[in-house]
Amino acid sequence: MKQKYELLAPVGNFAMLHAAIGAGADAVYFGIKGFNMRDTARNFTIADLKKIKELCTPKKVKRYLTLNTIIYDEELKKVETIIKKSKGLIDAIICWDLAVINLCRKYKVPFHVSTQASISNTQEALFYKKLGATKIVLARELSLKQIKKISKQAKIPIECFCHGAMCVSVSGRCFTSQFIHGISANRGQCAQPCRRAWEVKDDQGNKLKLQNNRVMSAKDLCTLPFIDKMKKAGITTFKIEGRNRSPEYVSTVVKEYKKALDKKPSHKEIVESINSLKKVYHRGFSSGFFFKMPTNDDFSFSEHGEQEEYKERVARIERYWPKAEAASVKMLSGKLKVGDEVYIISEDAPIKRLTIESMEIKNKPVKQAIKGQDVGIKLPKCHRRDEIFLIKKKR
Repeated sequence: MKQKYELLAPVGNFAMLHAAIGAGADAVYFGIKGFNMRDTARNFTIADLKKIKELCTPKKVKRYLTLNTIIYDEELKKVETIIKKSKGLIDAIICWDLAVINLCRKYKVPFHVSTQASISNTQEALFYKKLGATKIVLARELSLKQIKKISKQAKIPIECFCHGAMCVSVSGRCFTSQFIHGISANRGQCAQPCRRAWEVKDDQGNKLKLQNNRVMSAKDLCTLPFIDKMKKAGITTFKIEGRNRSPEYVSTVVKEYKKALDKKPSHKEIVESINSLKKVYHRGFSSGFFFKMPTNDDFSFSEHGEQEEYKERVARIERYWPKAEAASVKMLSGKLKVGDEVYIISEDAPIKRLTIESMEIKNKPVKQAIKGQDVGIKLPKCHRRDEIFLIKKKR
């Protein structure tokens, strides 16, 4: 029987959810405000779970709820309420705190063990399997050789990150944000001080010039060139990081990894896919720990990312006529020209990337529209309040 692989996408809001589903994700993971490792993402509420299920079910997309932060005594009742109310609306809970695991067992809710547990050996994997875990997310510090051994001996579904940001503390148990800003990365509130430029200074004021003053800013993980080796290591779920990133990031990354998982890509296809990945936000690419320990080459020099494109919000759709496939658009800033590439981002539909082919103002063709103008544009199906973003090349 042919092995099935699952591509797991991050979603922090409904626009990202539509982007993930539209791009072909097999599953999505998301948080409830206050109890996940991306507390700064918009996140969802318990009331949203029903709508999430309604959107995912027709496409057979699985839904995983993250409850993977440190939990205190006074929060256990709220966590228990979340688990009870989410039962039947999600496919599993991603967690690592043994109290949360115990509550999942109590209410018979399937659970996956988060990378926060830093599972790094076979005995750990077997321990969580005996507790009832249906999947484990291995520590990021492992090589493919180590993963293969755990997969073979533990015989439990293995999930690993395949793309996205990497923490300098690797599995995320970093206290720098707590020390500097009083907000804990282990509570999903990291201020990312590691991404800044740093200098070394002694107590006499002498400064040491560093070749790269972003000494703690790790490059993003990108496993697309060796996705086949990950399959052979026993990994069955490929997880994309990025609940704080954008809908176009989710859409692009899911599309490229979906192609690679569905069939073994040629060298040319890999190059094309990586060029596509370079368009959306990234800090440079690294292979992480999969082959060797990271070196100086695995740290970023980038201040604002190395993506080749960025977007600028320029307009909002005020009305749409399906039969005519035309929209009335309000220009909010800047200008929009015929021939420009844009994203249409919606809370109600997958993200669209397209080229503006024609525009009209007061029934007369125009070549461009500027802030404050109302303009008619031929567009594929969209919705009132959808936003239009101009795609610009980074210089």
